[in-house]
This record gives sequence, C-alpha cells and structure tokens, in this order.
Amino acid sequence: MSSSPVDIVVVTGMSGSGRSTAIAALEDEGYYCIDNLPTALVPGFVELCASAENRMEKVALGLDLRDVSYVERWPKVREMIEAAGHRLMIVFVDASDTVLLRRFSETRRSHPLGRGRDLVEAIRTERQALTILKDQARFVLDTSGMTVHDLKRRMRDLVSGRAERIGMAVTVKSFGYKYGPAPDADLLFDVRFLPNPHFEAPLRPKTGLDDEVAEYVLDRQETRELLEHVDALLTFLLPRYVREARAYLTIGIGCTGGRHRSVALAEAVARRLREQGYDVIVRHRDVGKSDAAPQ
Repeated sequence: MSSSPVDIVVVTGMSGSGRSTAIAALEDEGYYCIDNLPTALVPGFVELCASAENRMEKVALGLDLRDVSYVERWPKVREMIEAAGHRLMIVFVDASDTVLLRRFSETRRSHPLGRGRDLVEAIRTERQALTILKDQARFVLDTSGMTVHDLKRRMRDLVSGRAERIGMAVTVKSFGYKYGPAPDADLLFDVRFLPNPHFEAPLRPKTGLDDEVAEYVLDRQETRELLEHVDALLTFLLPRYVREARAYLTIGIGCTGGRHRSVALAEAVARRLREQGYDVIVRHRDVGKSDAAPQ
C-alpha cells in the first residue's frame, strides 16, 4: 500500500512548561497524539500512519528527556522523516526557571531528571540539554505568563497558520512594582513618573479600566509623548522579532501599585498594536489588589 505525506507536529520543551496542555490542544484540533513515544520508534510510527488503510493525516508527538536517547537520536530521526516527504513542525514549550520551580512546588510532581538532583539542578540540567533543540524549533512558546486557555489558543493558531500570518503573539502586562517586577517581561516600561490618580480622591477606588482614570492618565502631553516614543520603539523592534521567528513577546508596563497608570497605558498600547495586526493578550496582574498604599 502506498504512503502519503503526514503533517507532524512535535511538541517538546521543558518539563512543567505546559507540554501536555499543548498536546491536548492539538488532540482537540483532530491530531492523533502520542506523548513520550521513544525516539527510535518515531520513523516507523510515522510510516505506519502514512500507509494505514485509514491514513492518519495529522499526528502530534510529545518528545522529551524521559527518553534518555532523545537529544542524541533526534537529528537523525528528523532527517529520516523529512527525507520521506513528511511535513514537520517543531514547537518548543518553555517557561522561566522561576515559574517552573513554582509549578513543580505547587503540583508536588517529581522532575523527570530529579533522581539524584535537587529541583534547581534538574531544571538547569534539562535546559542545558535541550538548548540545541530549542534553537532548531520553528516556534518557541514561553508560557510563563500564559493561562491554560492562552496556550491552547496559541497552539490552535500555530496549526491553523494564523500565527504565521500575524507573525507573533504579544502580551501586554500591567503590574505594580510594590508587588515585584514582571519577571517574564521581554520589554519593560516604568511609568511611575506620570501623575498619579491615587492622589485624586474620586479616582482612588477606580482603576485604569475606568474611563475617568484612563482620561486622567492618557489626556496629558507627557503621556502622549511617551506613547509616541513607545510606538516608535515597537514599530522598530517587533518586525525584527518576527523575522527571527519569535512566536511570543511580553511587554511589561509598571507603576507603583499596578491599578491606575500601568493599566491605562497597557490598554492603550494594546489597542495600537491590534491596529497594526498583532495578536494581543492584555493581562493586569495587580489590578485587583489593595489600593491602601500609593499607586
């Protein structure tokens, strides 16, 4: 029986970064999914999918260091798959070490490389081992600031081709410095120099999502000048990130408490980026926290 090309998505990356969620999203999109298939069996499995009577046209594979030969075998396996004419897309799912530590602590799961190592060392060892594979991936998704729903939506965009048409998903995140910086931000803007609505009694209980606060923050010459400078910088940077095949970018905007100025600015920046065709997620990390202290 003749075989036909198969669309293959390989989901790999750091343990705890959301790889299982990404694979589940592909299953929802009609992919036949197998997680942790031994790397040596991948070529034979793909050919079986291609030549089966009821051919499986879309396959997703979860590969990671639970297979100790993965890193060593993968270059040759990839070469065999592509030489056979199959279409291959590699998605590397990642997160910051801080986020990975928190996720493992919260779930109390053991790390695949944890035997004989503490968690910090296990994460460091895995990251070092996967560096080459991350560099070779078509898409790298940093899930540090993503929800489960964000990741599933992003995976749907990738396999539908929508992500390639847009080029990159952008998260604009407001936050308050008094609760700590945004560690997942790739670009960071500190807007604490702007006049503070917290000191206006009628505005204090409101947030940057309210029209009165947004007007107070945005309807100022210095804010307009700031947005012009931010626009110019992002207009220069974002197309270059896209050309580097970057799939995800987080822009952090911080004020003191993360309720007023940073929220209004984050919404304004997001609107401008959407007008340029970018896929934008807005997150307000600290907007619901206490306003007892200066914001």
